[in-house]
Amino acid sequence: MNEAPTATLTYDGKTVELPVIIGDHVEKALDVRKLRSQTGWITFDPGYANTAACKSAITHIDGENGVVLYRGYDLEELADKATFVETAMLIMFGELPTRAEREEFRIMLRDQELLHEDLLSHLDGFPPNGHPMSILSAMINAMGSYYPELYDIGSPEDFRLAAAKILSKVRTIAAFSYRKSQGLPLNYPNPNLDYCRNFLHMMFSVPFWTYQAPDPVVRALSIYMLCHADQALDTSCATVRMVGSSQANLFASVSSGICALWGRQHGGASSAALTMFEDVVAGRTTVERIFEASKTSAGRLMGFGQRLFHVEDPRARIIKRTYQNLVKNGYAKRDAFHDIALEIEERALADDYFASRQLFPNTNFYASLLLRAINIPPRMFPVITAIGNMPGWIAHWNEETHSPDQRIHRPRQVYMGRKRHAYTPMEKRKS
Repeated sequence: MNEAPTATLTYDGKTVELPVIIGDHVEKALDVRKLRSQTGWITFDPGYANTAACKSAITHIDGENGVVLYRGYDLEELADKATFVETAMLIMFGELPTRAEREEFRIMLRDQELLHEDLLSHLDGFPPNGHPMSILSAMINAMGSYYPELYDIGSPEDFRLAAAKILSKVRTIAAFSYRKSQGLPLNYPNPNLDYCRNFLHMMFSVPFWTYQAPDPVVRALSIYMLCHADQALDTSCATVRMVGSSQANLFASVSSGICALWGRQHGGASSAALTMFEDVVAGRTTVERIFEASKTSAGRLMGFGQRLFHVEDPRARIIKRTYQNLVKNGYAKRDAFHDIALEIEERALADDYFASRQLFPNTNFYASLLLRAINIPPRMFPVITAIGNMPGWIAHWNEETHSPDQRIHRPRQVYMGRKRHAYTPMEKRKS
């Protein structure tokens, strides 16, 4: 019987054997859980770029080879053949659903799509210009108050019900927050419509005219959400797991993920890419100036680069193809935004500065144009991403909660401040 592999670390006259954990794909990790107790040392890793906080069976990302697998299924094949709801079930419950299971869950989604009328009063309390991400986070957290029996999820049936409630109601809240910001009457969900078509109805229907989204537009939204269904431990998902590690309930945990996603360097990046295109179209800058600035500390080429991927991100490729199909089939215009995006991509890929740094278009670059093509306003871009992320957040919360390694997250720090200092009386203090 082979012994488990170890790595030897030696420093300052001390030597410690660290167990090596070998993942099911390419990952190898040093287990440092006993490092401090055995040596007094800790590891230093700002941004946790080289730190595994958990073992997970949900999503595998191989950034060296451009591979994303959801529960072992290739993302590109799922984007070609599956729907968002089908993929969400795979991520949350572990397997692709049978036809009967999918229908049963669709009925659950249909039955959970309405909001408690008192929760609508909560919505009324937000100002008309309130950001939809702020509203979404607050409403999801408040929603838990209406289902206290799901604060402690004790069975697979309870988990399935909670997942259905959140996945269904998040879309209703998102559409309602948009309608409120526009001063428009709310459109209640239509139980006869599928998940993405129903969301577009709630967003864009007006009294006496029901918006009937074309099939390619519905499919485009489904693919966009599917590509964001899980991002492994990105900032927002790691936040959900960290909050969940304290045994916070599922509603509070996913609400924290929405707050993390809101950041300009995370879910807000797609709207930043669109702003870049708008600045060129409006004549406020040029493609040449953008490239010049991006090679200095004065600027950044928005929508390029991804920490995990050293080759083209397959999600970016899928979203670009989906957007171009809308243009090709007449469901989106080939306008100045389209041509500027192609010019920027072509120039960047041919530029040694970007090639040497392995900077490729990320999901945000063409996502901004895809969402614009289906009339989603920029302030709603991170909201759509949050809806897409929801299955992954739910699955990771559940995995964290039931992990045998589960401990409340409590990172260490390397303290660099003042050493012990005596109290200074007020009259002796200097400015």
